[in-house]
Amino acid sequence: MTWRPQYRSSKFRHVFGKAATKESCYDGVPITRSVQDNTFCAVNPRFLAVITECAGGGAFLVLPIHHTGKVDPHHPRVSGHRGNVLDIKWNPFNDHCIASCSEDATVKVWEIPLHGLMKNLTVSWKELQGHRRRVGLIEWHPTASNILFSTGYDYQVMIWNLDCLEPVIKNPVRTISHHTDVVLSMSFSTDGSLFATTCRDRKIRLVESRSGNLLREASCKAHKASKVLILGNMKMLLSTGTSRWNERQMVLWDQDDLSVPLVQENLDGSSGVLFPFYDPDTHMLYIAGKGDGNIRYYEISSEKPFVHYLTEYRSHLPQKGMGVMPKRGLDVSSCEVFRFYKLVTIKSLIEPLSMIVPRRSESYQEDIYPMTAGNTPALTAEEWLSGTDKGPVMMSLKPGSQVPESYLEATKERQSRSASAQLGYIQNQLRSNDGSEDANRTAEGEGQMAVVNGDGYSLCSPPRTENELLMKFHKQQEEIRRLRELLNQRDVHIRQLELEIKNMKNSHSSL
Repeated sequence: MTWRPQYRSSKFRHVFGKAATKESCYDGVPITRSVQDNTFCAVNPRFLAVITECAGGGAFLVLPIHHTGKVDPHHPRVSGHRGNVLDIKWNPFNDHCIASCSEDATVKVWEIPLHGLMKNLTVSWKELQGHRRRVGLIEWHPTASNILFSTGYDYQVMIWNLDCLEPVIKNPVRTISHHTDVVLSMSFSTDGSLFATTCRDRKIRLVESRSGNLLREASCKAHKASKVLILGNMKMLLSTGTSRWNERQMVLWDQDDLSVPLVQENLDGSSGVLFPFYDPDTHMLYIAGKGDGNIRYYEISSEKPFVHYLTEYRSHLPQKGMGVMPKRGLDVSSCEVFRFYKLVTIKSLIEPLSMIVPRRSESYQEDIYPMTAGNTPALTAEEWLSGTDKGPVMMSLKPGSQVPESYLEATKERQSRSASAQLGYIQNQLRSNDGSEDANRTAEGEGQMAVVNGDGYSLCSPPRTENELLMKFHKQQEEIRRLRELLNQRDVHIRQLELEIKNMKNSHSSL
């Protein structure tokens, strides 16, 4: 019997990378020169955000996703930090909400207007003050709304609940203090009940998200981990780093036993940090090196040898960082299964890079687009904090399928209903200016919907800065003065009417 080589069948064996044309890139972007080992870029189906180089504080740029071509050097930025911005992340359930952390030891959450920035944004929606040193990494909870994790150079991991009225939050929900050095990366499980971290002390830790309890710890002398990923529901972790001979390597771990690696593979002798990206829908792993032009991709299976090399995308343009488009923002008509946004510092360029499965048919390919995590939260912040864990709310990528309503659209609808109710109340008040007692009683009964400083109670946001507080105070004083004048005018009018009635009675009596 003749020997035949054994080839593994895979629908992703021939995936290839397709770089965008010059017209579809973002040109003239002053990308940050920071040496922090972060991706410096965050993407969603509406906006692209990238940390930029600037003097006097930190800033990042937010561009509409279709705003390609040459970028105006004076384009408005988000510039409310006093120190350099180190990391940015979009809210997975609100395409207009982004969080940023900085060297000024704060985390800020920003609300981006519907059509993008028309002027510099300097006032944040929330400011989180709890870290004693600069904050280098932030992550949103994958299934609970408005839960944010942050970690800084004080070696603390803090959990924040943004569902509160205060614009400045100084007390986190919980502080996790298991690390003895700077946390380099953080990755959540599918339902967000666990997260894994890598640290400069060379240890990988698996922690319960809510309680902060340390479950397992891996310490491998032959592997210095810099980044870690929890591989979906496969009960495995993947870390990238360097060996004791400074070779770049990736290591696969059993989530339930971190004592010995499952797979340990050396890649090359370069010095740049390796960024791993995992797609749980296709089980594909992408590894891109900082300063490299190539991207390796693999397929992960639950059986030995676990990691299967597919191929490699090569380019002469080195990347400093990379953003990743969520699955709901991909072009399914061209069989696109992943999309990177490469930050090319030497050309001040952001280049979209699509990973495509070659198919002849132009119809929707259900086998490469299973149900994926959508943009609807499975839990509220209070439900998660009370002890509930749920997997993500799934959605279909098939064109024409019912897309779940996003958290932002639901919020807009609630605000629209509230604004309509207040508008109707104001119109009723204007119609009832005849001073009748019934109208006055109606106004008193609806006093809870009164308008303050031109805004309803439900739409009136609290002041965020001292200047804004002074402006609100002066505006309120002006409102009080105007109301007093109206009351005085009403009293004068009442006296005039009383005098006219008295004169009429006297004239009738004389007749």
